[in-house]
Amino acid sequence: MSSVTALKPEPAPVVACTISRDIRNFDLMIEDMEAELGESWGDLTFEDAAVFLGQPDADSLEFVAIALNGDDEADLARVSATVAAAKTRDIKVILIAEGVSPGVLHQLLKLGADDFVPYPLPENALHEAIERLRQAPKPSVEIEEDVEAPAFRPKGDRDGVVLPVHALAGGTGATTFAVNLAWELANVAKDGGPRVCILDLDFQHGSVSTYLDLPRREAVYELLSDTASMDSESLLQAMLTYNGKVHVLTAPAEMLPLDIASSEDINRLIDIARANFDFVIIDMPATVVQWTEAVLSQAHLYFAMLELDMRSAQNTLRMIRALKAEELPYEKLRYVLNRAPKFTDLSAKSRVKRLAESLDITLECQLPDGGRQVTQSNDHGLPLSETAAKNPLRKEIAKLAASLNELNKAAEAGRA
Repeated sequence: MSSVTALKPEPAPVVACTISRDIRNFDLMIEDMEAELGESWGDLTFEDAAVFLGQPDADSLEFVAIALNGDDEADLARVSATVAAAKTRDIKVILIAEGVSPGVLHQLLKLGADDFVPYPLPENALHEAIERLRQAPKPSVEIEEDVEAPAFRPKGDRDGVVLPVHALAGGTGATTFAVNLAWELANVAKDGGPRVCILDLDFQHGSVSTYLDLPRREAVYELLSDTASMDSESLLQAMLTYNGKVHVLTAPAEMLPLDIASSEDINRLIDIARANFDFVIIDMPATVVQWTEAVLSQAHLYFAMLELDMRSAQNTLRMIRALKAEELPYEKLRYVLNRAPKFTDLSAKSRVKRLAESLDITLECQLPDGGRQVTQSNDHGLPLSETAAKNPLRKEIAKLAASLNELNKAAEAGRA
């Protein structure tokens, strides 16, 4: 009896498939799929996918990567049907798109696509998208009727201070800083404090809603897609309030490309927010996009978050060079060092000094490491003052908020 058959290795189970009109148009995707999954993936055309997704074998798929370019927009119904068929079988969907309009991407995301990656694929982008799919919690049902709505009537009688927050490297705590700064500003006075809002402009990975336990609303996309008709009333209606203090424009419900909005759209949004709030905190995406210039031009101070490491130093240098090359007001940047060393850590203090000198910047704000309490607070959807009022990070942000409020009052008195 021959044992040749027994010695043949079992074929690797297929856990993912690419679906495209012609995979030869997406060579980089082939390389990344092989790097991520080895031989545990297959390739389908849209015609093949329509058949395969209706068969029991499709139940073994963890996700499908649907690759499309501008030519596929003419046959959007077929692409939409593929997304719907995958979601019917509870298969995750990653869109890999090149030259596809934001409206088409939004339609596919609304149908149930779970993530979006641009093509050509940025380094590690597909890996990160797959990791997000695997770590994503099951969606919960959101009931917007119970959401607290903005409680004041807009009069357009303010001239708000615009304070964007931009992470110069991943994980530097920009959103944590933005959320807690907004909350401390809103509570800087017991009575008659400033009116504060947060605009979450990270349309893909914005977490302000998570950190304040607020739902994402479809109204945000509707607002962004028609800013020409936006006014104070429509902006307030799209916003949510946190504890009656901070008004929040969350990131959209679906992951959208960052160019869904133009510079003109962002300028209109900020203008209306400034007319109705004393402080406008903007949580920026880490990526520099075409409308970053619009935000920088409107900003009074532009907080740039970094840490004491090489990636932050290199990205800071690249940011400064980019702004100088475009003759943009880089002097508005205020560098915030998060997880700064303790006063007693003399060696780390000297590293901070060398960092500032080598980059020719001033680290005007150094925030201490808040430890596990920060993560716990974010996971519970509460500001630090509500969960750990004595946390050193909270105390430092509260001091900064008080200082900003005093400076704003002095500026208002000077204009009066």
